[in-house]
Amino acid sequence: MQYGISPKRSAWVPQAPGEPPAMMLSLLLSLLAVFPAVSTKSPIFGPKEVSAVEGSSVSIMCYYPSTSVNRHTRKYWCRQGARGSCMTLISSGGYVSQDYLGRSNLTNFPALSAFTVNITRLSREDSGHYKCGLGISSRGLNFDVSLEVSQDPRLLNNTDVYTMDMGGTVTIRCPFRSENAQKKKSLCKNTGQSCELIIDSNQDTNPSFQGRVRLVIEGTDQLAFSVIINQLRIGDAGMYVCQTGEDPSSDKKNVDLQVLEPEPELVYGQLRGSVNFDCALGPEVANLQKFLCRVNKNKTCDVIINTLGKRDPAFDGRILLSLKDTADGRFSVLITGLRTGDAGEYLCGAHSDGQPQEGWPLQAWQLFVNQETIIPHTPTVVKGVTGGSVAVLCPYDPKESKSFKYWCRWEGEKNGRCPLLVESQGLVQEEYEGRLALYEEPGNGSYTVILNQLTTQDAGFYWCLTNGDTRWRTTVEIKVVDGEPSLKVPKNTTVVLGQTLKLYCHFPCKFYSYEKYWCKWSNQGCRALPSQDEGPSQAFVSCNQNSRLVSMTLQSVTKEDEGWYWCGVKQGQAFGETAAVYVAVEEKARGSDVINPTTANSAPEEEEEEEVVNPRSREVENKAVLNPRLFVEERVVEDTGNQASGSRASVDASSSEGQGGSSKVLLSTLVPLGLVLALGTVAVWVARARHRKNVDRISIRSYRTDISMSDFENSRDFGGNDNMGACPVTQETVLEGKVEVMANVESPMDPEEPKKAKRSSKEEADMAYSAFLLQSSNIAAQAQDGPQDA
Repeated sequence: MQYGISPKRSAWVPQAPGEPPAMMLSLLLSLLAVFPAVSTKSPIFGPKEVSAVEGSSVSIMCYYPSTSVNRHTRKYWCRQGARGSCMTLISSGGYVSQDYLGRSNLTNFPALSAFTVNITRLSREDSGHYKCGLGISSRGLNFDVSLEVSQDPRLLNNTDVYTMDMGGTVTIRCPFRSENAQKKKSLCKNTGQSCELIIDSNQDTNPSFQGRVRLVIEGTDQLAFSVIINQLRIGDAGMYVCQTGEDPSSDKKNVDLQVLEPEPELVYGQLRGSVNFDCALGPEVANLQKFLCRVNKNKTCDVIINTLGKRDPAFDGRILLSLKDTADGRFSVLITGLRTGDAGEYLCGAHSDGQPQEGWPLQAWQLFVNQETIIPHTPTVVKGVTGGSVAVLCPYDPKESKSFKYWCRWEGEKNGRCPLLVESQGLVQEEYEGRLALYEEPGNGSYTVILNQLTTQDAGFYWCLTNGDTRWRTTVEIKVVDGEPSLKVPKNTTVVLGQTLKLYCHFPCKFYSYEKYWCKWSNQGCRALPSQDEGPSQAFVSCNQNSRLVSMTLQSVTKEDEGWYWCGVKQGQAFGETAAVYVAVEEKARGSDVINPTTANSAPEEEEEEEVVNPRSREVENKAVLNPRLFVEERVVEDTGNQASGSRASVDASSSEGQGGSSKVLLSTLVPLGLVLALGTVAVWVARARHRKNVDRISIRSYRTDISMSDFENSRDFGGNDNMGACPVTQETVLEGKVEVMANVESPMDPEEPKKAKRSSKEEADMAYSAFLLQSSNIAAQAQDGPQDA
């Protein structure tokens, strides 16, 4: 079965976005023009071919891109001539050619981004090629229109004209004279050389009309019979003859039956936006299966979706079929995420098998997809890793900033559906609590939806919606792939009421320049917590993958602090990745009377339980910690301190038992020690007296230094060469930013062993003092052992 617009189409009613004014409606109702095709190559578009009959009128609507310049520039209608010239017949500036005076006008509708050319009292001389366009000349934006005016068949003698829609029903009335009342009645179709029988009063029926034609003879007082044909097909169009009798005195009546293909309604869609097809087929098909199909190059119609569950894979995730009024056979089809390739002709209909069939009612649209779209570009595919998150940017009409925003998940079962998951008013589906939030940011025409804790079940198609202009509905596909989340947070944690906890979030170097934040999730979104820096900004100087932390502190935990907390990053108003953690608050720790919140919170790489944030007194630290091991060391120190305090407690417990014997030990220790100190003092005094006799005194400026002259003897023996075994072969010294490489070369001179330096009196004194200290230590140890042995 082939589909196309009939060249005898008597009317074309365009569908434009918005509500046309009352004058426009009355004008469109009076149209008698035919538009078999629509040009979609130019930004300006409209009917490509128009057909009409002599004496009738046509109204041609031309659409243009919705810009301020286009709305105010000159519009024109011109007739093409030889060598590409185009003579203006009428323009928006008020010009009307002599041939069009009194029978033509041009009206601009800026709100619709369209203008209309009306021509009345058509004659066959009006047939030709025209242009409809914008600009000061025919070289501007325009498209070609072919107008064909044919002779009115009603002007033929004894001919009745019936014009019906495809799939409809026609009743042909055939009069006869009373003297022929008893003769045979029949209807035949003129095929040129003969008249092929359709039906007669003997119930003989043409096989191609079997089951859809019948002949009705009215009462004897009525000099006429009727032939009723239903489920009209395009092939049923043609010239018919009603005949009563078969002799020369028979009555004959010529009938011209015109079967029109579905009238195409012009639909203007925005690239990446959405369109809606409303189908009203009548109550006679209310109980039949519904479908929407697209006319292909071969003029056949490929089903895109039907109520039996069939759907074109190219429209997965972006099409829905909704039954409106089952009693009236009304339904609608919504397509989102429009692409350039979606432009074309569409038909909706009804049939028991959900497929287009000849003779059944259809409704048609011509879809134009504007590539100069008003819908901003947003990603149509967003990828996230298992356990990670995605941030989806949804566009909306900036003029409708106060409109309600929604996010739904497309489901492809049967006709398709899209249940809401989150709304800007605060509704979040229960299964998405703690992992889904809708933000009004960044605003000015777009909002953000964040989904985290991703699983493979989250992969699929999602729609961005508002309760405003339906053209702004868009779709996005989420893909969940294998990988590790960029943000690392502890697992869900439990905290004791009244304690203080700290949560850490580790981020990689790629988020070095991003803003970091913590927020507490609720049905109203995720409210950012106040931030407080814990250190200087120099902490961000080095980029170490293992030391990027942003922490959140919860002080004096209350029951209201229980819930979901998110760690996230963003750049300006653009949200990035997030990670979620749930904090549970208990009145008492399990299996223990006390919980140590400090030891319960460890770095995220080692931590298995999560920690909590206080919504009243939270501190979000947006500073990176250079080394997470520092936190571990601090905890080790604290643990050591706790152990020390425990040991002190055990000593105190036993101190009372040994208090009686401690005084004796003290007395026996102090007496020998006093004697040793006295002997040491005398030894030091004698050494210093001997030392002064051999000292040369040198005074340099304000410094006074005692140096033994013997210390300078053989000083080379105590130089750098003594450390040859401990030093590398070469030494590097940094001088004023330059590196000097110096090799240690042993001197060839003085091969003999150096003489030993004579020991000075100062050295003797030092040795004596060292011996004194050693002796004192031994005496003290012996004194301590004595009482123990006793």
